[in-house]
Parts: sequence; structure tokens; C-alpha cells
Amino acid sequence: MRNISNSPILHFFAATTLAGTATSSSAADAVNDREPQQQQTSERGMQQHPYVGMWVTEDGRVRHELLPNGRYDEARGNRESAYRGRYEVTGRHIEYWDDTGFTADGDFVDEKTLHHGGMVLRRR
Repeated sequence: MRNISNSPILHFFAATTLAGTATSSSAADAVNDREPQQQQTSERGMQQHPYVGMWVTEDGRVRHELLPNGRYDEARGNRESAYRGRYEVTGRHIEYWDDTGFTADGDFVDEKTLHHGGMVLRRR
């Protein structure tokens, strides 16, 4: 049987595999290093956003809490956290992405009024 431990081909494959692993790790580290910074920047921007806070329909049945980290928590009637997900505000427009895949949107009429899904929510 032939001993391949000293084979140039084996050394080539070993070197290529190790180089690929090192490159992949470095690339992954670079991406991972950027993600927390981007998330912190996004969270910092959201904390300063004028629409962060609680939004409630006149009858109190629907309550949206826009959190400073870009997430929201919506209560419906007695059902706390009926919907949760992320949101993004562009100008006076808000887009919602529920954790279950449902999407919705709305518009801020002013700093105290949100129109969303045929409802009017007021800031509390």
C-alpha cells in the first residue's frame, strides 16, 4: 500500500482547506464585527425617534408600543402581546413586519396621531 502522507497533492489540499477556513473565518469575523455596530447605530437612532412610545385607540382596545430598539408590541383587548415584530419609520410612514410574517403600515398625521389599518391611534 502506498503512503500518501508525504504526497504533494495531499499537502496542496490541506493548505487550500486551511487557507479557505482562515479566509472564511476572517470574512465572518468582519461581518460579525459590523453587525453589532450597525445594530447599535440603528437602536441609537430609534431611541431619538419622536414616535417611540405607546399608541392607543380611543376605546383602548388596540395598543401599539413602539420600542426604541425598532421592535413593537401590540395588545388587542385583553390579549397582551397579541402581535410582536419589527417596525421602521420613514418620514411620517411606518411599516410593520410581524414575527409571524404579517405586514402592515400606517401614517403619522402629526406627533400625536397615527392612522393604521382603518384605526386612529393617539399617543399616550
